[in-house]
Amino acid sequence: MGVIELIDPFSPDDHEQTVRPGPWWRHALWVAGITVLGVGVGWASAFFRVGPEEYGLPSAAPGEVWPYLLTWTATGLAAAAVLRAAAARVPVYAVGRIAAVLTALGTRVSLGWRPEAPVLAAMAAAALTAAGIWCALALRSASRGNREGLVTSDG
Repeated sequence: MGVIELIDPFSPDDHEQTVRPGPWWRHALWVAGITVLGVGVGWASAFFRVGPEEYGLPSAAPGEVWPYLLTWTATGLAAAAVLRAAAARVPVYAVGRIAAVLTALGTRVSLGWRPEAPVLAAMAAAALTAAGIWCALALRSASRGNREGLVTSDG
């Protein structure tokens, strides 16, 4: 049983493209769980260096971690909410994975390099943009499928 099934046991597999209907509390619980998972994985992976010293991803830099964790928690909540809202209307591929990976990567990179506020905001905006594009592609595919279905059923 995967983490996604623990968070939302009634949803279909994350790799399936199906609509995820349900009560709002289940969506909110899913969004919170995916965000905690992403921030937690990013924070835990920051304890280790990835790659060689010259060009690898450094371990967590010394200093205060809370501003970065809070930033990525807010970003993760927003990205997961957008993705889940789209998945409640149309089939979206790998909703949980996309939200968790965007959040975990942002947390990990932020803790390794400790960017200043403008760069951190740009990173968060890039993650939200990626989530928005993912949703837009799913919405476009769904609307394109509906148009093709109307044409075929009439003809």
